[in-house]
Amino acid sequence: MTRWQRGVGLTALILLLLTLSIFLTINAVWLYRLDIHWLNISKTVQMTPQKIMHNYYQMLGYLELPWITDLNMSDFPTSFTGMVHFHDVKQLFLVNNVVLLVSIYPAGWYFRRLKRYGERWRLIRPMQVATVIPVVLAAVMAVDFNDFFIDFHKILFRNNDWLFDPNLDPIITALPDTFFLHCFIMAFALFEAGLIWLYWLGRQSFKHAGE
Repeated sequence: MTRWQRGVGLTALILLLLTLSIFLTINAVWLYRLDIHWLNISKTVQMTPQKIMHNYYQMLGYLELPWITDLNMSDFPTSFTGMVHFHDVKQLFLVNNVVLLVSIYPAGWYFRRLKRYGERWRLIRPMQVATVIPVVLAAVMAVDFNDFFIDFHKILFRNNDWLFDPNLDPIITALPDTFFLHCFIMAFALFEAGLIWLYWLGRQSFKHAGE
């Protein structure tokens, strides 16, 4: 492989891990179902868990499926600014899914080439560097999740429509900050686990090469 091919392949591999971690977290419906009970969301919004999950599926369907163009939740009205924010989130989710799909082939090609030529040891250094990133972000998040969450939105969104008024967008009461904290923890853990796995494969290849 040329240096350029290795660079593209490595980038695709990391993007695949990142976008897959995000995709799995977004679709971890079980996590929200658990949080309904752990965080007493039913008591907060005065709804049964079944009714809350029905609305959550409606929201998730809008955010994840390109052909659903309108957000209609049975029990949670949405303001104009709320709709703008959900539309922005939908665009980010769809971009993530596109990057996930596009990165599969070059990442798979690169991974197979490394295996074929016994060069998985090339993954060791990049993975050592990459594994630091989730750890640093998790440390920042642990210090003050509220500030981390605010800065995260300021980076990703061009407006302040994410600042929901519970009176106009009551869905925000069903999506407490702690739920988003759990989502970040899951995404970081999945990404870190993937990086560590690639690092382990690289170390195994390095050991075999020295035998």
